[in-house]
Amino acid sequence: MRYSNYVYKFKAFQMMLTTPANTQNLHEAIFLKLRALLVEGAIAPGSKLNERELAEQLNVSRTPIREAIRRLAADGLVELIANRGAIAVQLSRDDIIHTFDVIANLEGFSGELAAQNISDQTLIELEALQYEMMASYARRDLSSYYRLNLKIHQAINHAANNPVLSQLFSQVNARIEALRFRSNQNGVKWEKAVEEHQEMLDALKARDSVRMRKVMMQHVMNKREVVIQLIDSESQEKVAA
Repeated sequence: MRYSNYVYKFKAFQMMLTTPANTQNLHEAIFLKLRALLVEGAIAPGSKLNERELAEQLNVSRTPIREAIRRLAADGLVELIANRGAIAVQLSRDDIIHTFDVIANLEGFSGELAAQNISDQTLIELEALQYEMMASYARRDLSSYYRLNLKIHQAINHAANNPVLSQLFSQVNARIEALRFRSNQNGVKWEKAVEEHQEMLDALKARDSVRMRKVMMQHVMNKREVVIQLIDSESQEKVAA
């Protein structure tokens, strides 16, 4: 894998690692950094995660890298393959369609339960996250936008008050996080996604579980449409080349 394409992304992170921190914080920071690189596409699907090169780039030993890779594998972002090592997950077109179908139903059910169970305090927190996300959207700061977007979806899922549903959501959503991130790179579709988030907040405030389920499912299916268009376009470009 060619790490030179994103070496610049490590500079600020390396500075952070030079400050005093205990081992647990260091390991968590390495995990979060590698996770972000996978989600944001800096480590491309199907690429090998080379422990030695990553350790050199991040200026750490291979131990926190190895631990982070194990956690990423448990989250479904990395595959551990015999004789090949750790490979960034690469889904087929059918895998993508099937995963989005599942996550749409999970998010729909999550939204329905959240509308029934959400507290006033959680609504206030969600509204604050929505304002922050809108500010990131206005700046076209995709990384910040996606981080806040994910927090909103997680908060809605948590408000459903169903631990089994939360666990399933986390496991399935991890498979398509990188694709959901890329879906916001289409300007028109990104604007539509922002509008849908406002609809979610309105439905939650109204405690309208039917509307919330519908909005959540449509939101995910719209993302699926964008992702499929994107990968089909990339496939056609490869054939043409």
